[in-house]
Amino acid sequence: MCSRTNPRSSRLGRPRSTEADAAILEATRAALVELGWSKLTMGDVAGRAGVAKTTLYRRWANKNELVVDAVAVLFDELELPDLGSLQADIEHVVLQFAALLERPETKTALMAVVAESTRDAPLRERIRASIVDRQKRLVLTGRRRAQERGELPADRDPEAVDATDDLIFDVIAGAVVHRALVSAEPVDENWVARLSALLVGGLGAVAALG
Repeated sequence: MCSRTNPRSSRLGRPRSTEADAAILEATRAALVELGWSKLTMGDVAGRAGVAKTTLYRRWANKNELVVDAVAVLFDELELPDLGSLQADIEHVVLQFAALLERPETKTALMAVVAESTRDAPLRERIRASIVDRQKRLVLTGRRRAQERGELPADRDPEAVDATDDLIFDVIAGAVVHRALVSAEPVDENWVARLSALLVGGLGAVAALG
């Protein structure tokens, strides 16, 4: 009696290996630092990661997608511990973000995908989905905690809240990236304290507007 193969498992094929994915993304960041965007190829990454090039193409359609995911996992390291106040929470995550941007693999990869995205709309959308939208979790968590502590009022207008969350993210990300990568100025504790005080004061003013 012949056994039947489950058509669903046959169609899905071999499950992805998290270890292989991690090795591929690490190899991508290393290759980008060494070679730069223009010389980076899927073949080079495959060789460094010790996998077949077909393995890469089963996971990522092109190097744009691969590099964005290689950057995205670095930003997933950011955390927002509860330090007892909104300002302290903001200071902590901003210092984390600045330390992440100091790493050569983060700096090189981020600058490369942002530059390339200026002429590639699908790449911009992938950056938004894989990095920007995922990291807005930090803003949502910080605002919720501040409301629970009574530092911010409860939400009233969902659309206004979404717009404020977007603004908070844009202000923090824009200010830190500009200072660290464009102006090449230190993101030290003194600067971070001033930025967080400005944000907290601004949030109070926005809340008063309703």
